[in-house]
Amino acid sequence: MLEPVKPTILAARIISNVDRAFAAKLNLGDNHRALALITCDIDDSLYVSLDEATKFAEVDVVYAKSFYAGSAHASGPLSGEIIGILAGPTPAEVRSGMDACISHCETETWFYTADEAGELAFFPHLISSTGTYLSKEAGISQGESLAYLIAPPLEATYALDAALKAADVEMKVFFEPPSETNYAGGLLTGSQSACRAACSAFQDAVLDVAAHPRKY
Repeated sequence: MLEPVKPTILAARIISNVDRAFAAKLNLGDNHRALALITCDIDDSLYVSLDEATKFAEVDVVYAKSFYAGSAHASGPLSGEIIGILAGPTPAEVRSGMDACISHCETETWFYTADEAGELAFFPHLISSTGTYLSKEAGISQGESLAYLIAPPLEATYALDAALKAADVEMKVFFEPPSETNYAGGLLTGSQSACRAACSAFQDAVLDVAAHPRKY
């Protein structure tokens, strides 16, 4: 149990000067001249890592979307579970954002197993200080803390309640089941210590369900 399930970046490309007609279709701003495109086999890991990129480069997350049914049913070998797009004023800025995103994804943002078979995975992730992307998604100020909590539907529903009761946190986003990848979860905010306590309570509750699925 609690073995890391690490994400893999599957494909990455930079568009140095995006066509302006295409930019309009993507709802880009005038300052969004260059793009970084990234796919990954674990969506929540990339969402967090795209947010991290906004702390290290002059980039915005202009598109991030999970694919239906997850990476096991991807449209191709490089599609994975999600595509993310960073936009910035220059190729150098989006390359810096890409580098930060990939590094964070591969070294910090992991799911963990909750059972001996390694079949039940969950994401009890503490974000000590948000970037621009997740701050906007959660409706909080940049730099606040988040507990980013994801698990299969029953486990997430049960564990979110435990997390909310265990710490002085507020749920800002509820990813009701089923998500595109058939998971569920939420974004909870509070002090860094409160978010850490929420992550711990969420983890304990998921592990309890995994160990005793029909104990009620």
